[in-house]
Amino acid sequence: MTNPIITLTTDYGTNDHLVGVLKGVILRINPDVQIVDITHGVAPFDLLDGATVIANAYSYFPPRTIHVVVVDPGVGTERRPLIVSGQNQYFLAPDNGVLSGVFEKEQNFLVRHLTAEHYFLHPVSKTFHGRDVFAPVAGWLSKNWQPGSMGEEITDFKRFALPRPKEADGLLKGVVMKVDSFGNLITNFRGEDLPADAMAKGAINLQVGTHAVSKLVPTFANGSAGEAIAYVGSSGNLEIGVNKGSASKTLGLGRGTPVLLNKT
Repeated sequence: MTNPIITLTTDYGTNDHLVGVLKGVILRINPDVQIVDITHGVAPFDLLDGATVIANAYSYFPPRTIHVVVVDPGVGTERRPLIVSGQNQYFLAPDNGVLSGVFEKEQNFLVRHLTAEHYFLHPVSKTFHGRDVFAPVAGWLSKNWQPGSMGEEITDFKRFALPRPKEADGLLKGVVMKVDSFGNLITNFRGEDLPADAMAKGAINLQVGTHAVSKLVPTFANGSAGEAIAYVGSSGNLEIGVNKGSASKTLGLGRGTPVLLNKT
């Protein structure tokens, strides 16, 4: 059997010792595990951003991968820690909706309230459950593969609907959900929201904030320098970009900007 894989998705950043400590805890329990950083750049406290990141990433990993997702503004409160068994992968996260994107994509999953405290580090800090709860449980799970021993099944876990465009006044109204590290504006429109012939025509009737975007292209290089272009990105969302530039800086727009699509 190949070495088990544990992924980490957090809003911790990389300037402090926090991420390294998570890895140390895991490796002390199971030195044979492979640890993969999905990202530690989730916007601080942002459950929607965390939910989107893990939903876009997890399916590319092998079966039995364990995903630790710690975006946890309610750490130390009564919110529950969860262990989720998906179709062929596992997830450890606080019960605050950060796995909502996973719940939307998985056909079958089982959610347990993580209560087997003998798997935790002690004493358990009120402010660092990533270290004391989720990391050690991930390490032990990668050794015993017994999620049923770690807590009882629950059905009242928290989840929220990821925002979808809404039709109003003959338009589809959406929003910029994220600005990536290149300055691309990632909207909540999906490729299937576009007119059927839009890609063939290479045209779109889009308004992003106060800016009109009319060119729909397959990829960045099809845009002229400084020109705002629309394209369907690798995760299936409609994005606004500028070839070799930042759409966010060029247009002066960011997350939360309204996006209007005229499908006629």
